[in-house]
Amino acid sequence: MKLIFRKELTFSTNQHEDLIDITREINAVISESDINNGVCNIYIPHATSGIVVNENDDPNIIIDVLSVLRKLAPKGSFLHDRIDGNGDAHVKSAIVGPSESIPFENSRLLLGTWQSVMLCEFDGPKYSRKVIVTLIG
Repeated sequence: MKLIFRKELTFSTNQHEDLIDITREINAVISESDINNGVCNIYIPHATSGIVVNENDDPNIIIDVLSVLRKLAPKGSFLHDRIDGNGDAHVKSAIVGPSESIPFENSRLLLGTWQSVMLCEFDGPKYSRKVIVTLIG
């Protein structure tokens, strides 16, 4: 029998660009469900943000990732900027992607020692970024 559990989380961001560790909140959703083993999908329904799995121990990783994305998608270099000035945020979001699917076991994500789930903000600060967590067991 397949079990499905879904919960929407909301996060505030306080910088224009940032990677925010949301692993603890995702594990809390898994713990509150009745599903012990399965796959967890983390999806952000916003066009200027993303979800990524990366290292959480060294803060320089966040600086490095954002630095590379800024080089790949420099601010002010897109046609969309004529509309609202955030063309770079849309391109960065497209590079990173809006979701990750991660297996979980015993109500915990099966992440590597240094891995975390991170919300990527590319057009902040934003009062409300939704993250939809779907568990399939």
